[in-house]
Amino acid sequence: MFFYIDASNGVPIFEQISRQVKYAVARGALRPQEMVPSVRELAQRLAVNPNTVARAYRDLQADDVLEPLRGEGLQVTRKAAERCRRDRQSLLRQRLHSFVVEARQSGLPDDEILTLFQDELSRQPLAESLP
Repeated sequence: MFFYIDASNGVPIFEQISRQVKYAVARGALRPQEMVPSVRELAQRLAVNPNTVARAYRDLQADDVLEPLRGEGLQVTRKAAERCRRDRQSLLRQRLHSFVVEARQSGLPDDEILTLFQDELSRQPLAESLP
């Protein structure tokens, strides 16, 4: 599983880790009962404090995305995929809302807003072709 941490984007690192695990589950890159890297392993890989990874994992357990497997580590729960898809959709809806509000406050008519959205959508590769 690939993680990308951007310390300058204003989103706490533990939240970036949590979101990326949820996105991976939502798109099927992490499947139910699959193990996630240990706290120590992921902290070393990302060059972050282990407490940061531990906090992300605690939040994911509280959200019922991860569960401990005795003596093994943490695994993705059986019901995580649907929960993560809903969370991802909610976050995207919030971002889309902000886009529409800003576009309307700028005085753009709906047809221009739709054109902007469709133009950007056509420029982006499908998720299957992303690394």
